[in-house]
Amino acid sequence: MADQPKHRNTREALIQAGINEINEYGVANLSMRRIAKACGVSPGAPYKHFSDRNDFIAAIIEAVNLQWRDSQLQLLETYAGDSAKQIVEMSTGYVRFLIENPHLAAILTLKDEEFDNVYHRLRGELSSPTQKLILQYCQEHDIDRATRRRRVYVIRALIFGAIIQFDSGELIYSEETLQMVHDCIAKALVEA
Repeated sequence: MADQPKHRNTREALIQAGINEINEYGVANLSMRRIAKACGVSPGAPYKHFSDRNDFIAAIIEAVNLQWRDSQLQLLETYAGDSAKQIVEMSTGYVRFLIENPHLAAILTLKDEEFDNVYHRLRGELSSPTQKLILQYCQEHDIDRATRRRRVYVIRALIFGAIIQFDSGELIYSEETLQMVHDCIAKALVEA
């Protein structure tokens, strides 16, 4: 039992090093040896915690999902009872989360032919709550299917477009420009 906290700390350190590794080298060039070295453990140590490379990447995706899920729960609780506000704040919060945690954005865009549907599903969990909230909002307001699809598309395009523009420097990340994104999402929710 005394080894369990150390085991957990090593696992968490490996996951964090894996996030940094993917951010720097991409998933195709992920090196378990470099990750082990960054954590000060033997090259075989990661395999005591993860069965293989894909299991390790899945653990990274799950860790990112947990970080975002904590933020989501806080936003949902803060704006409980107002689905429109939840959508706008969750969408803006997602942009903020990825811009303020740029190493996590690499996980969002992770592509690997070796992944099966489970890994793609895990990655998709990062953005699916916003989509579900939009669908719920549209059902609450008896919005037809075509309009609902258009709203999901426009709001997600605003989210990912903002992330790309902030990341590229096309938009300067500030509270003012984040508020602009927020306002565009709020407008798209009722007009798209």
